Amino acid sequence: MNSFWIILSHTYFSKLKTKSFIITTIITALLVAGLANMNNIIGFFEGDEAADQVLVMDQESELYAPLAEQLELAESELIVEQFTGTEEEAEEAVTNGEYSGLLLLSMNSDNMPEGLYKARSVADSTISGELQGALQQLKTVMAASEVNLTQEQLNQLYDPVSFNTAALEDNAKSAEELNQARGLVYVLLFVIYFAVIMYANMIAMEVATEKSSRVMEILISSVPPIRQMFAKILGVALLSLTQMLVILAVGYYFVKQNLDSMQGGFFEFFGFGDVPAITITYAVVFFILGYFLYATLAAFLGSLVSKIEDVQQMITPMTMVIVAAFLIAMFGLTDPEASFVTITSYIPFFTPMIMFMRVGMLTLPVWEPILGIAILLISIIVLAIFGAKVYKGGVLLYGKSSSFKDIKKALQLSNKE
Repeated sequence: MNSFWIILSHTYFSKLKTKSFIITTIITALLVAGLANMNNIIGFFEGDEAADQVLVMDQESELYAPLAEQLELAESELIVEQFTGTEEEAEEAVTNGEYSGLLLLSMNSDNMPEGLYKARSVADSTISGELQGALQQLKTVMAASEVNLTQEQLNQLYDPVSFNTAALEDNAKSAEELNQARGLVYVLLFVIYFAVIMYANMIAMEVATEKSSRVMEILISSVPPIRQMFAKILGVALLSLTQMLVILAVGYYFVKQNLDSMQGGFFEFFGFGDVPAITITYAVVFFILGYFLYATLAAFLGSLVSKIEDVQQMITPMTMVIVAAFLIAMFGLTDPEASFVTITSYIPFFTPMIMFMRVGMLTLPVWEPILGIAILLISIIVLAIFGAKVYKGGVLLYGKSSSFKDIKKALQLSNKE
C-alpha cells in the first residue's frame, strides 16, 4: 500500500502548492466574505449618497400635493420638489446633475392624471417606477371618488385576498417548510454542481498531464491501475475538502460576525435560520457519492487522451450530463413530484442532485433515498472495475486519441497485459 499513499500524497501536495489552486481558494474565500458582508457593503456605499430628488411641474396645479402624499404613504425615500419655472430651466437643472429627473403632470381627455418623466438616462427604472406607482395610486383614488367610494371601501377593494395552503398527508411538509427547504437545496445544489465539475475536470487533467510526460508506463508497471486511479481520486478529494474547509471557515466566521444584520429579507426567504440536520447529512452523502461517480468516470476518460488540449473535448459529454442533472433538479424545485423528476432520480448519473433535491423538498419514505444511495454505490463499483481496465489500457494509448472508440482499444490493450 506504500505506492498508493505515495501517489495520493504526491497528487495532493503537488496540487496544493500550485498558484492556480491558491489563487482560486483566496478569490472564492473573498467572494464568500463579500456575500456575508453584503449588507455592510451596500450600507457603506449608500450611506453617503443623498436621496434622489425629482422636480415636478404640475400643469394642472392640483396634482402635486396628492402625488407627494401617495409617495409618503408608500414610504418612498424619493424627494419631490415642485418647480414653477419653465420646462427648459428644469431640463437644464436635470442635465447639470442638480436633480435626478423631471416629472411633468397633466390631465388626459378622461380627466385622469398622466405623467412624463425626463432624465439624463432612463436606464435606471427605479425612480420612474416609484413615480409611476404613486401616480397609479393617485389615479385609483380619483376614479374611486368619481363613483363616490369612501377610502374605507377603496381599501377593502384592494385588500389582498386571504389564501393559505394545507397538506392532507400526515408527513407532508408545510408551505413554510417547503420554502425553507427550497432555498437550502438551491444553494447546496450549486455547491454539488460546481464542485463535481471542477474537481472531476482536475482529475482528468491530472491523468492526462502525467500521461503526456511519458511516466505512465513506469507507474502502470509498478502500481495496479485501480490502486493508482483511486489514489489520484482520493488525492483530489482531499484537495477539494481542504479548499471547502477554508471557504466554509471564512463563511462561518463572517456570518457569525454579521448575524444580527442577516435577519429577514434574503436570509429569511431562503430559510437559512434553521437548517435540518438530515438535509445536511443527505447533502454530504450524495455529494461524496456523486464526486466518486464522476471522478472515476473522469479518470479513465482522461487516460484516453494523449494531449492536455484534448481533455475538454473528451469530458464534454460528462459535463453535459452534469448540466442536465442540474437543470432537472432546478425544475424539480418548483415541481418535485413530477413523474420524470422521480424517474430520473434513479438514473445513477442524475441521482446525486435529483434524489437530494427530492429528499430536501419532499417527505419521502426511507427506502427511496436508501435505494438511491445503493444505486450509486453499485454504479461506482461497476464503473471502478470497468474504469480500471480502461485506465490500464488507456494510459498506454498515444497518438491522436480523442474519441470514445478508443475505449475499445484501451480494453484490448488491458486484456493483453
